[in-house]
Amino acid sequence: MAGFEKLKTELDAVGASIIAASVDPIDKAGEVAREVSFPVGYGVTREVADRLGSWWEERRSIIQPSEFLIDAGGKILASSYSDGPIGRIDAADVIKVINFREAQLRK
Repeated sequence: MAGFEKLKTELDAVGASIIAASVDPIDKAGEVAREVSFPVGYGVTREVADRLGSWWEERRSIIQPSEFLIDAGGKILASSYSDGPIGRIDAADVIKVINFREAQLRK
């Protein structure tokens, strides 16, 4: 999340909105939310993970990273499911995808 916060000005410039969510209860998620300028949800359950098609880790009762780039119409443009820190969507790549897509739409 720190990478998205670091590039917030650039993300705003391309019209990106960032939303995060966690399995943590509201107080713990609130600690994270105080460090970023975008909304952070809390209390993600196994049911939510299943609906997203995400991997739920039984041992720790957590959803593994599941990231989505969604256009203004609700269409998923890119997604990433991982089982740890490797393979997450990078904020700079989000900006590149949005700029590329906008350029393609102008053609």
